[in-house]
Amino acid sequence: MSLFISLEGIEGCGKTTQIKVLASRLEDLGIRVLVTREPGGCPISDQIRQILLNPGNNLLVAKAELLLYAAARAQHVDEIIAPALQKGAIVLCDRFSDATLAYQGYGRGLDLELIHLLNDVAAGTCRPHLTLLLDMPAEQGITRARARNAASAGPDEDRFEQEALAFHLKVRQGYLELARRAPSRFRIIDADGTPEQVADRIWQVTSAMAMAAGRA
Repeated sequence: MSLFISLEGIEGCGKTTQIKVLASRLEDLGIRVLVTREPGGCPISDQIRQILLNPGNNLLVAKAELLLYAAARAQHVDEIIAPALQKGAIVLCDRFSDATLAYQGYGRGLDLELIHLLNDVAAGTCRPHLTLLLDMPAEQGITRARARNAASAGPDEDRFEQEALAFHLKVRQGYLELARRAPSRFRIIDADGTPEQVADRIWQVTSAMAMAAGRA
């Protein structure tokens, strides 16, 4: 049986680290796992990612940003996520449609109903069965993220990290509001602690569902 799990949270909350740990634990049990990310996940969406996260694109307006996310998601779902779910895999995605609501809706102030509509167009019926919200204070997360980027030799993708703290505070509150509105799907994970501690918290809320899906 397929299972779609998304990981969400503010910058620096540790999603990328934790998704790798969770995938490894599931693979050790012989469960087929696909790890992917947004924006990106396939060649066309990765090209859109370069536009969205490049700090040089500081003139990108909020509505254009929103539409680019929708375009990247539509390609990603059709090319990667939906086929994997149809084959019975467990899909772990680093951000999905909730991120657009949190960042472009609560963070940028764009209309939430419009974002829901675009998410529906882009993703169709593809929705996470479980969403893990890695939560921590915005000040702590953005400090972590900026330190990580300063030490990274990878591509320059810190356009959102350059936003003022007020923006990240709105994004965090947006995520918490989304979790409040969908308690059956969201699990809020305390992201403060060592990577091992956070991984154990995630495993406590995912292991039974994931192993049941993997055996089906």
